[in-house]
Amino acid sequence: MGVVQDPASEAVDVVDEDDRILGTVPRSVMRTENLRHRATFIVVRSSCGEVLVHRRAEHKDVWPGRWDLAVGGVVRSGESWADATRRELAEEVGIEGDAVEIGRGRYRDDDVDLVARIHRIVDDGPFRFADGEVVEACFVSVDELGRRLHHERAVPEAWVPDSVALVWPLIATEEAG
Repeated sequence: MGVVQDPASEAVDVVDEDDRILGTVPRSVMRTENLRHRATFIVVRSSCGEVLVHRRAEHKDVWPGRWDLAVGGVVRSGESWADATRRELAEEVGIEGDAVEIGRGRYRDDDVDLVARIHRIVDDGPFRFADGEVVEACFVSVDELGRRLHHERAVPEAWVPDSVALVWPLIATEEAG
């Protein structure tokens, strides 16, 4: 069994907006100084096309307790995008598999600054939330997700903003196309 590392001390690559590595810092420094880093997002769709949404644990270092429409997270220093995506799927929802890249983007606000790759995987579960980062989850139709996002935009603390900005347009476009 591997050694469990404190997430705050994980090494994270700091990158420029073109995803070139500028240096490496502990995750805690990346968060405190809001440094640009890599993050992977994975949309989990059911075989019927529904989207797995989940509520983040209250102990998360950014946007605790909010709903998210993608699993994923920070890419560790030296970790490939594919390895980070597989690791996040295993840690957050307990599934294995190779997700397909569906987009790339950048996001910046007062809380995060990131370069992202967005992926999709089809899996009906069952899901395991072993790492404690997810406190509840459910599948919703794309129409229902759109209604929830539209309705709850009046409550900004309801949803994780980077996922809404980067992932929702890809889900909506996939659905329309």
